[in-house]
Order: sequence, then structure tokens, then C-alpha cells
Amino acid sequence: MKEGPDIALLGSLIGDPARANMLTALMSGKALTASELAGEAGITLQTASAHLSKLTGGGLIDQRKQGRHRYFTLAGEEVGALLETMMGMAAKRGHTRTRTGPRDPALRKARVCYNHLAGELGVAMYDGLLAHGLVTERGEDVDLTDAGHGFFSDFGIDVDGLTGLRRPLCKSCLDWSARRSHLAGSLGTATLDRIYQLGWAKREPDTRIVAFTKKGEVAFLDAFSPS
Repeated sequence: MKEGPDIALLGSLIGDPARANMLTALMSGKALTASELAGEAGITLQTASAHLSKLTGGGLIDQRKQGRHRYFTLAGEEVGALLETMMGMAAKRGHTRTRTGPRDPALRKARVCYNHLAGELGVAMYDGLLAHGLVTERGEDVDLTDAGHGFFSDFGIDVDGLTGLRRPLCKSCLDWSARRSHLAGSLGTATLDRIYQLGWAKREPDTRIVAFTKKGEVAFLDAFSPS
């Protein structure tokens, strides 16, 4: 038996259609109950509980109890990044589901990727940060420049407070629909939170869609557009 990371185990956990649907539902960043996840997967609660036990044991999801309910979330940003990358590979290879209608363009335009902004606007923001020298990219490493520190501080984000967190400040995440990078890490999360605070956009209920107002999109592009 060869030694090393067991990618077969991860593959088997993610590869089951019901578990894949539950993991995709948790990409919204919301904590969901077993009943809600059973509905997302189209299976019974008993079957969902068995799947959730396997996902928890495999380190892909976490659970916490509040009152009578147990809530489930992805086990970290790296799990969300893995799923987003797999979605990109599936799309690139033509392994796509039947489109469901008018929500698809909105999902591609702007959506939550676990806890940060993804989609066309997320990619545009990342491109703008690079173009204006606010972040630098070296392979998979992303660093905030001094100019970027000042920019995000002026934008209303406590950058110094973020640097003390255990999470990376900046990370790139491969966008499944655009197949290009968007900003992840604690700064990506804080930026999306600030966009909500400014009233530029809000989450559509029970979806991953981030819906920008007309004025909000103009302000967003004015702040982050590469041109």
C-alpha cells in the first residue's frame, strides 16, 4: 500500500450524488439542518443523517448543536475552494447540469463562494486589484501591497485586525463559471461583508446569488474595475 494523502477517500465522499448536492448547498456559507440538506439532496432524513455522518468523519463538514437542532457547515474555506475548483473542472469538461432558467445568469454574474464574492463581478474585482497594484500574485500566493492596505482601510475594512487571524489574509480561488481567479481569504470575506453594509448588494433568499442594485453595481465597478 502506498503512503501519502488518501485522495480516493475524498473522491468517494464527494462523488456520491446526494453528498455532492449537500456539499454544494453548504457552499452558500449558511449553516443548514439535516432536514434542509435532505431536501437539497432529495433523500429521506434517515439517509441524509448517514451521509452527514460520513462527511463529518471525513473532515469535510462541521456540525454544532443549538437547542434541538444540529446545524452543518463546510469544515473551512479550503473545502469551499476545493468544491469550487471541482465545479470549474466539471464545467470545463462539459459535465454540466441542465440549466434551470433565469437564475443561472444571475448566479454566474455574482454569487457567494462559501464566504466571499465569486462570479463575473468577483473576477472583475480581482482583476482590478491586480491592475491597480493593490495585490500581487506569485503563482498561488497573493499578497496585499502597501497601496492595497491603504485602499481597503479607506474602504472601511480593518486590515490590521484581519492580519491577526489564523486564516490567510489573501488567497486566490478559481471561479467555476469564469474559470479565472477571484479573491478569497479573510480580506475576501471582509470585502463582501462591507459590500452588504454599504447597501450595494444583498443575498437572494435561499440561493447563492448576490444581487447588486443598479447604483451598487456602478459604485462597485467604479471602486474595483480594472479599467
